[in-house]
Amino acid sequence: MTCANQVWRTRLDGAGDIGKVGVYVQLSGRSGGPDGIAVDSRGNLVVAQIGSGIVWLFGALGEPLLRIDCTEGRMPSNIAFGGPERSTLYITEAETGTILAAEMPYCGAGIAGSG
Repeated sequence: MTCANQVWRTRLDGAGDIGKVGVYVQLSGRSGGPDGIAVDSRGNLVVAQIGSGIVWLFGALGEPLLRIDCTEGRMPSNIAFGGPERSTLYITEAETGTILAAEMPYCGAGIAGSG
């Protein structure tokens, strides 16, 4: 919910049906909101907050674990883990058109079927 500056959570059952929906994280700020999202190998959520120049790492209970301030621009949009150990977070910054990189404490979540 970019415009509400929120990240929502829900449960999925075995059939893929959606359970109750609620707010996982309420971000602050008056411009933009959460945009790109990724998950690390510990189940933490990485969130690019467009308009703020910040990328957040949140724990399982929604607690902030790490804040990354973009060195260029205020519009981090998409994010993805990569690099040899999948511990580098690549951040697209829409205002300047740059790709930023940050070393993360945990690697990105594995992809099903990737070995």
